[in-house]
Amino acid sequence: MKTEITKSKVLYSMAWKLMERGGAQLVQAAVQILLARFLMPEEYGLIVLVSTFIVIANVFLESGLNIALIQKKNVDEADFSSVFYLNLSISVLLYIVLFVSAPYIADFYNDERIVSVARVLSLTLFIGGFSLCQGAYLSRNMMFRELFKSTLLGTVLAGIVGVLAAYMGLGVWALVLNNLIKQLIVAIVIWFTVKWRPKLVFSVDKIKTLFSYSSKIMASNMIYTFYENIINLIIVRAYNSATLGFYNRGNNLPKLIMTNINESIQAVMLPTLSHYQEDIAKVKNMLKRTILTSTFVIFPMMAGLAAVGEPVIRILLTEKWMKAVPFLQIFCLYYALWPVMTPNLQVIMALGRSDIILKREIVSTTMGIMILLVSVPRGVYAIAFGLVLSSLIDILIVTRLVFKLTGYGHAEQFKDILPSLMASIAMGAVVYCINFLDIADWQKLMFQVVTGVTVYIGIARIFRIESLGYLIATIKQLRGNRD
Repeated sequence: MKTEITKSKVLYSMAWKLMERGGAQLVQAAVQILLARFLMPEEYGLIVLVSTFIVIANVFLESGLNIALIQKKNVDEADFSSVFYLNLSISVLLYIVLFVSAPYIADFYNDERIVSVARVLSLTLFIGGFSLCQGAYLSRNMMFRELFKSTLLGTVLAGIVGVLAAYMGLGVWALVLNNLIKQLIVAIVIWFTVKWRPKLVFSVDKIKTLFSYSSKIMASNMIYTFYENIINLIIVRAYNSATLGFYNRGNNLPKLIMTNINESIQAVMLPTLSHYQEDIAKVKNMLKRTILTSTFVIFPMMAGLAAVGEPVIRILLTEKWMKAVPFLQIFCLYYALWPVMTPNLQVIMALGRSDIILKREIVSTTMGIMILLVSVPRGVYAIAFGLVLSSLIDILIVTRLVFKLTGYGHAEQFKDILPSLMASIAMGAVVYCINFLDIADWQKLMFQVVTGVTVYIGIARIFRIESLGYLIATIKQLRGNRD
């Protein structure tokens, strides 16, 4: 099950992965906009609350074994089949736990709706148990064209059902149906797309070998997921579900953009870096190129979105969601840090140092919890700013670790991203000033977008930012190979 990885394959894989995530995110964004017009902030808050428990449960299901299947140099049928049956068993167990726990969660938050919503939405765990190995198989073999088809189909059909349900007045159940149907369709399509099928074999030795790597990843993911999602539980308990709805909506718009690119980087970098894990010089060069290119693209996107936050929220989600604007702007800053963090973490995992991942997660989460405890009494905006501060500290920790492995540390990385950072700040300042013009929101937004693109590309050309030339050359190469 070993596939040769060439530069052309990496470029095509990245392109298909971007299309898969981009297509799905565009459809999902449209669906979320329509749903937000029909539903109230407190209904979104309820779904976010229930989803928090499912996300935490998913850590046990995804457990790092699928990453181990991608990272391991040589895998066979026994590896995949053993992980498949283990995933399926864990998914059943997790569903039972959430089914039984639902009434207690509802009592704690004084909302009886949680019982039925949690019991239905938790079915996504069982669906995931069937398709995780197929997803790992696609990623290991960089078959992202197939992922593109399944994800886009699932998102479109689920979106149609969700919007119709919201229009019919089903309220929070529109969101439940949207999430459940999407997962089901993606799983079905992947199952029939991937030729691999589990064999009637289960090897404890294979699981032990994979778990020696994945256990650290699972523990790391568990710590991170618990820390990230405990914030949702605190907001509902300390404030209300409507506040969580505003917080989540502000988070969701930049997250839709960033998740697309971030997951594409993760999906392609891990198998590629793992392939070259014994060539540290090549790993360093690939890391450097990924950070240069991704920050050049993402920094201006986040700066621009923060600058146009008010007209965007008013046009897309209506006036009732305007309290989400400050959260949107804060989270744009938060997600702008991801293109630095993600490639560095992928390098550590590709080099097989899951022990470092776990140690780093313990340290960064401990600091994050300390910042969270200080932030909570100061209000919900302080909580959001605390995430940004935690992420900045985390980057310093991770880049220091990567420096020891590859010789590419935070000083050199900061020097590399500085041109894109300064150009994005300048562009964002220019775009934000347009908010003071007394014109219609849609006119203002169009003017801001055109101005932002023009200013940023202009600055990149004037100061000869290298990443612009690299992107243009890469696009030409992709088109040339296609022709």
